[in-house]
Amino acid sequence: MRCGIRGVTATALVAGLALAATGCGGGDGGSGSNSGGELSGTVTFWDTSNDAEKATYRKLAEGFQKEHPNVHVQYVNVPFGDANAKFKNAAGGNSGAPDVMRTEVAWTADFANLGYLAPLDGTPALDKTGDYLPQAVGSTKFKGKTYAAPQVIDTLGLFYNKKLLKDAGVGVPKTFAELTTAAKKIKAKTGATALYLRGDDPYWFLPYLYGEGGNMVDARDKIVQIDDGAGVKAFKTIKDLVDSKAAVTDATDGQENQLKALKDGTVAMAVDGPWDIEGARAGKAFKDKENLGVAPVPAGSKAQGSPQGGWNLSVYAGSKNLQASYAFVKYMSSAKVQQQTTDKLSLLPTRKSVYDVPAVKNNEMVRFFKPAVDGAVQRPWIAEGNSLFEPIKVQMNKVLTGSATPEQAAKATGDAYRKLLKDYK
Repeated sequence: MRCGIRGVTATALVAGLALAATGCGGGDGGSGSNSGGELSGTVTFWDTSNDAEKATYRKLAEGFQKEHPNVHVQYVNVPFGDANAKFKNAAGGNSGAPDVMRTEVAWTADFANLGYLAPLDGTPALDKTGDYLPQAVGSTKFKGKTYAAPQVIDTLGLFYNKKLLKDAGVGVPKTFAELTTAAKKIKAKTGATALYLRGDDPYWFLPYLYGEGGNMVDARDKIVQIDDGAGVKAFKTIKDLVDSKAAVTDATDGQENQLKALKDGTVAMAVDGPWDIEGARAGKAFKDKENLGVAPVPAGSKAQGSPQGGWNLSVYAGSKNLQASYAFVKYMSSAKVQQQTTDKLSLLPTRKSVYDVPAVKNNEMVRFFKPAVDGAVQRPWIAEGNSLFEPIKVQMNKVLTGSATPEQAAKATGDAYRKLLKDYK
């Protein structure tokens, strides 16, 4: 994600799992242990999973409560689009922040830089750390300390309707150029548009940027890269896909519109991630679940690449129930719970040992997405990492609506980055 700016804005659904919820915001239920050292009190958990996932995560949280009957877990589903600002407002105001939050990988450094997260080094939250995939650990670190436990790892792939491509007599495109060519046959033979293009979300811009050999910034040498030739070509690619009618897009509500178009069969393909597998299969186009295919995101003119995404579990620095919160993170990031998450949702584990479990190893979507994750492009894990997306979002909209050229969009994005990153060239 999610990774990116996936999700929609809506009122948070609060569901108390405890028999008697005792408040929220920093574990107001108490110190978290009794005289015998047993965990107790309240742990408030903000879950940012989507509608297709949240029931599973709620049940997983209930599992922790069964193991620790003196701990009350207050489960809160916070829509992804609200979660970042909602947490910052609560933590910054020292009121209402959760004890534990499911944080998008780009948020961890940002929150840690603001002092809102508790370091987890030396705590029970970090259990069997050698079992984590090395690429999953990067986003949990900030200035030499660990501020999260990796829970889910992901990247983007090309979801495609096998029947529509077969009826059109075309193969799965390996490049965006091939997709543009195939689009005419798909439209003529099936009436469907070839691709839904997420024009509302800058996370989905990254495969086009990587496909031209580009990147947002070079964090090691502190150089802005997005306004080079690759950035210009990436903006041109999305514009050409829409102008040629190979793709359809919307400026808003892309999450719902893309998923609906894919489910209804009005588009043959969409770039998406494992978090939408179950949602896609709920549609009429995939009554036969085998009709959903997944392939690598098409390449650009230089390369093929997709961003590494995923979710971490972080503990609020102001929690009044740190010990129970650490235990909750340990439980929710355990191999047992990660396997259950894969079984129910086909999401990818962050623990190496889980991939040896036969049910996980044989999961169709895991078989595709694990190699894709292994080859995914690491984003810059800097405090400003999440803020790098907003300038792209603004310029994507301008390019797609014709109010800016690709050259102007790339330059404007680069200018915005240099204002944000004062010491970058």
